[in-house]
Amino acid sequence: MPDLPTDHKSSILSFLCKKDFGSFNQSVKREHVKTQFSGEKSLLHYTVASGDAESVEHVLSLGAEVNCTTARGYTPLIVAVLHRLHDIISLLLENGASATQGAEDDWTALHFAAQNGDDRTVRLLLDKGALADAREKAGWVPLHLASQNGHETVVRLLLSRLPEKAVREREAQGRTPLHLASAYGHLNIAKLLLSKGADPNATDCSLSTALHLSAEEGHNRVVRQLMKSGVNIGSADSRGYTPLHLAALKGHTGICRQLLSNGRCPNSRSLLGWTPLHLAALKGHEATVVQLESQGGCVNAGGENGWTPLHLACYQGGPEVVAKLLEAKADPNVSEDSKGWTPLHVACTNASLQSVLHLISHHADVNALNSRKATPLHLAAQHDCKPIVNALLLNSADRTLLDSSGSTALNVAQRCEHLEIVQLLMK
Repeated sequence: MPDLPTDHKSSILSFLCKKDFGSFNQSVKREHVKTQFSGEKSLLHYTVASGDAESVEHVLSLGAEVNCTTARGYTPLIVAVLHRLHDIISLLLENGASATQGAEDDWTALHFAAQNGDDRTVRLLLDKGALADAREKAGWVPLHLASQNGHETVVRLLLSRLPEKAVREREAQGRTPLHLASAYGHLNIAKLLLSKGADPNATDCSLSTALHLSAEEGHNRVVRQLMKSGVNIGSADSRGYTPLHLAALKGHTGICRQLLSNGRCPNSRSLLGWTPLHLAALKGHEATVVQLESQGGCVNAGGENGWTPLHLACYQGGPEVVAKLLEAKADPNVSEDSKGWTPLHVACTNASLQSVLHLISHHADVNALNSRKATPLHLAAQHDCKPIVNALLLNSADRTLLDSSGSTALNVAQRCEHLEIVQLLMK
């Protein structure tokens, strides 16, 4: 059949845009219904999207293909589901629309309805033969989508139509519905899934349990529920991180408290040797640092390359955390393994004057040598940190010391052309 003139298509579609359904129904003829309109959509797709059931019925009566697809594989039924057009959904199904046909990514109408929490449509599709366990390309079944998006009624409906094992189904990344409900903080759904046999210790491809995800995202009530279910609170993911590591990393102090009160060791180590206290110090979570230290977290634990929590606080965590660690007897003079830096070397490199002052007040050695025999003064001069250079000099830093290249701090400043530092060091 030859294509219709563009202006003819436009006039027909304009009736839909104007909601002039009477004129639309009068103008549409049998030869129109099998013609692709703009965007590779059929007239039926446009009519469904208009939301007028009478016009949809008219187009169907003229012989429109009820399961025709767009370039992305969307059927008119999927369009109706996306728009929550319940009367039209029923009409399409009564006229032979497939409840199982998927789009290009294998998303069926049921996937979309489950994602949107449209329980009325979910029930209707299931009654018309939709597959409750249909998988799209990434392995997601509708139960994954409903669990992630917090649609409890849809979850209950799907579970009533699925075998018991379905609650443990995994998508391509290995996540179960419980992983997803926990990650997004949907407590009631997590409870429901657990009551239906979900395994709280199931791990995804990164070895994360539902507790890892809920602890990382700060969902206190979900964490509490999972702990009641017998989850292994010491389970480590592919990096060696426990739920406590992740809660500390994100500064979820309340969750850290829950985990510690249930027997979690505050000094468990990741594959690189990091403790939860290392991670909290790195991210500057002062309250979490205090919580972990008060529960036995070791302030002088050496992680990767021997970096302590104090090194990490000087690197990124901030002067408030530096102060808290020093109050807890963190050693200001411990050297890390790769470059021999003390926390004071790190603080000078990062231009953190307040951290430097905290360290000095707790007896940090201002003349400590790293593996290249550079002192904190050498590094402060190199990084053009005049206030820090001044603070070091006021606290007896030795400006005559030579690094491994035979340079004094003055030589370093001259080489870097930091003129104010040069003037300060020459006084």
